[in-house]
Amino acid sequence: MDGGSAAQYNPQTVEEVFRDFKGRRAAMVKALTTDVEDFYQQCDPEKENLCLYGFPNEHWEVNLPAEEVPPELPEPALGINFARDGMQEKDWLSLVAVHSDAWLLAVAFYFGARFGFDKLQRKRLFGMINDLPSIYEVVSSRNKVRPTETNHSNNKSNSNSSTRVSEPQAKFPKAQFKEEDDELDEEEEDEHGDTLCGACGENYASDEFWICCDICETWFHGKCVKITPAKAEHIKQYKCPTCSSKKSRPI
Repeated sequence: MDGGSAAQYNPQTVEEVFRDFKGRRAAMVKALTTDVEDFYQQCDPEKENLCLYGFPNEHWEVNLPAEEVPPELPEPALGINFARDGMQEKDWLSLVAVHSDAWLLAVAFYFGARFGFDKLQRKRLFGMINDLPSIYEVVSSRNKVRPTETNHSNNKSNSNSSTRVSEPQAKFPKAQFKEEDDELDEEEEDEHGDTLCGACGENYASDEFWICCDICETWFHGKCVKITPAKAEHIKQYKCPTCSSKKSRPI
């Protein structure tokens, strides 16, 4: 595959292999989150066996598997498109995410074996990889109800309604109200510690501006969705890129 061939690109150090891993991971996270509409449409069950490829340049591709045997690199899960219409979309995406995680590890350790990484190098590589949330964790976090700011009087979210009350204050994580109560801040830091950005998959950080989608209730770094605190003040109902482009489709 273009961009994925070991003959074209051979990371040979732990740092180079990890950089390769991060690029491929970012591509596949993008396919399963911000570009999910396009990815869904490309996985037509009427087509032949398809695979999801992630490349070091953070580009993704849905394509047929490599024809050569054995292939230049380990191959992703085959036929991901066949199950698309046979299960709920969120379950299908989660399944693709799990297989994508397995493929990324296979590619990384293929390079490690190819270039003779010793025990310490392999352990170091896995440690660097393990510090990042898995693709499955990123994708599954989008299907969960995100934490809300119930400790602040400005938050008027209605848990009995399918649509959250759309006040800009309700979209800001605790960093925006830090001056109100230091003790509440510490509690909320723990509450948000496991929150992942729906775009880049990185963890919540108290010194960064975040915004929550009022439709899917997924949290995003403001910089990832190009929303500033000033701009958020004028948004009555925020829709993330995925929800903004979502069209009616079979689930």
